[in-house]
Amino acid sequence: MELLDRYLQAIEFWLPKRQKQDIIAELSEDLRSQIEEKETDLGRKLEDAEVEAILKRCGAPLEVASRYRPQQYLIGPALFPVYRFVLAVSLIGCVVPRFLIWLAFLLVDPAHRGYLHMENLWVTVLYFAFFTTLAFAIAERSGVNLEALNTWNPRKLPPVRDPNRISRLGSLFEIAAGVVFNVWFVGIFWPRPAIDFYGVRITIAPVWQVFFWSFMFLAAANVAIAGVNLFRPYWTPRRANLRLLSDALGAGLFCWLLKTQVLAGISAPSIPTAKAIELTNLINTWMGRTLPWAIVTMLVILSFDVYRIMRLRCVHQHGGSIGPAVKDLSSPMVNGN
Repeated sequence: MELLDRYLQAIEFWLPKRQKQDIIAELSEDLRSQIEEKETDLGRKLEDAEVEAILKRCGAPLEVASRYRPQQYLIGPALFPVYRFVLAVSLIGCVVPRFLIWLAFLLVDPAHRGYLHMENLWVTVLYFAFFTTLAFAIAERSGVNLEALNTWNPRKLPPVRDPNRISRLGSLFEIAAGVVFNVWFVGIFWPRPAIDFYGVRITIAPVWQVFFWSFMFLAAANVAIAGVNLFRPYWTPRRANLRLLSDALGAGLFCWLLKTQVLAGISAPSIPTAKAIELTNLINTWMGRTLPWAIVTMLVILSFDVYRIMRLRCVHQHGGSIGPAVKDLSSPMVNGN
């Protein structure tokens, strides 16, 4: 019953974490009993429109979830899940980027680690928290009527999703982008003493060979992983660990490349020697200055890889993905029947 599964998933999102499984099991059993009773009376399987009517009588997902939350005083149970979600997103979006930038300066340029002043950070956090809370408190006191609670439709709920399923379109795009990039990369940056680029002669340090072959190996590995994902579109612990290892090695190499003055010189008939030396030094300097931002970006990417691995471990511990987990809530083994 896809509509029922989608309905339970939508309710589950707003429920307290510790009580989530028990509440969903109770709701699943109750709703399935209603559906089975109706089917018995009619002597046939219910159509989607009839299941939809039963779900609408039960209430909107946010409204149902609010019945199971403890009573709130400043912000009522109907708005509190939305308030907590908005507040968390605002604070994470405020704190995490600044912390990552501070960490990058601490690792790369300790002299500038004072970029992030804690007193300024706390003022920003309190600013976001105060005005978010104020807005929701005003909405609560004014008796705002959430139109979505009255006009929701079970057919418009998000489909039951498996977070470990890999989009084949995404895998195809990754393979195509990897192949095109590798061909371009080999054609332009093949290891040689100098590269002629539109009349400009660029001299590369000998260490570039290490970077080149390392990047080529990692690019080929990523294309291979994407190829496997195309035909086996579900993340496994082995592939997730390989992706983390690949991204970690790529991040380390790229940050090392920015720190290493790999550009040895630039020359062109229209550029004076002194100007070419100045331009070379400027490019190497700016590559070094972008290192903190590169570290921040790499940490974000690696955090997603680590989260994927932790999610897979959680799925294996519970014996399935999100979709099957919702469906199994009504099984006789779970309900003890």
